[in-house]
Amino acid sequence: MPVAAPLGALTDDERALRDLAREFAAGEVAPNAARWYEEERCPVELFAKMGELDLMGLLAPEEHGGTDVSTVALVAALFEVAKVDQSIAAAWQAHLTIGSMPLIRFGTEAQKERWLRPLATGQKLGSFGLTEPGAGSDASGIRSTVTRDGDDWVLNGSKVFISNAATDMSLGPVVLARLADGANGRPSYASLLVPRGTPGFTHGPKLRGIGWLSLDSRELGFDDVRLDDDHLIGQPGQGLKQFLSVLDIGRITVATLGIALAEAVLEMALDYAINRNQFGRPISKFQGIQFKLADIAAQLEAVKLLVMRAAQLRDAGEPFGREGAMAKLLSSELATRAASEAVQIHGGYGYMQEYPVARFYRDAKVLEIGEGTNEIQRIVIARHLGC
Repeated sequence: MPVAAPLGALTDDERALRDLAREFAAGEVAPNAARWYEEERCPVELFAKMGELDLMGLLAPEEHGGTDVSTVALVAALFEVAKVDQSIAAAWQAHLTIGSMPLIRFGTEAQKERWLRPLATGQKLGSFGLTEPGAGSDASGIRSTVTRDGDDWVLNGSKVFISNAATDMSLGPVVLARLADGANGRPSYASLLVPRGTPGFTHGPKLRGIGWLSLDSRELGFDDVRLDDDHLIGQPGQGLKQFLSVLDIGRITVATLGIALAEAVLEMALDYAINRNQFGRPISKFQGIQFKLADIAAQLEAVKLLVMRAAQLRDAGEPFGREGAMAKLLSSELATRAASEAVQIHGGYGYMQEYPVARFYRDAKVLEIGEGTNEIQRIVIARHLGC
């Protein structure tokens, strides 16, 4: 049962993309989501189908195989898939943003043809390697190193919690690594693309989280990985700055996952409350249940507007970092609250894995952690306020 208004005013093109994503989610994702989750398998064949529908290069330029849609259109399309399956949506948004944007923004024309085109057309799946066992929120604290040896770059180190990097469809990650300290003693960083199958590049088994079970996330290892200059993305020394600039769009898409999850569990909880009878009447007639549903619905509409505001600012070429951080913060916290309340409304049934609400409950918490923890979002917001 629909409980919320459409996600913002869309143009005809944006509405067409949203409808395409909705139809794809209903026909290809929804019938299989529970099975993929149970199997803890990332269905890479699904992304190949999405490539056939021009859904894998939404932010990439047309001359390199993409469709270069607006951020608003991206949010509208991602929302539809995320309402059905958060794992698939998470893999898709990572591919579209941090997996492709370094090439879109900083790649040479040759690199775009060599690597961005197969990403944009759905032949390959994109990823980015930042987080390490000892560095996550403190991105500048990474210890993976890249050094110059003759005509090559030599990469050593490890990454963890890296999504999309080691499936059969993966291109290979863009990896952020530490260069030798500069003359001022401060570290500098470089980004390099490491194709899957490069000697010295290894990966561990699929990691098992409490949620996002259909997302392929692994630990990666780099042991004297030799790469030529063609694999360097952007300017040496600018890698961290490049990544942080790419991260802002990622926050908008993670915020989209949050509002989609909140709407999905709200629909589930409302439907269950209307049809579940206790004490001789539907539990939706009890004020305690009504208040839970009303709070989620009101907060959801407000956060939707903030997500769309961040997307509209990006499309207008205006600064959007503050709004993106706010959207990610509030959306993810709403998602965890909404999922918890939805399980509570379902009672014992909500705790059973056979009910979809339990899957969404397990998926919600990571939204407060990925793409910068919510503590980091608060720091970002405070800095924008001038603190």
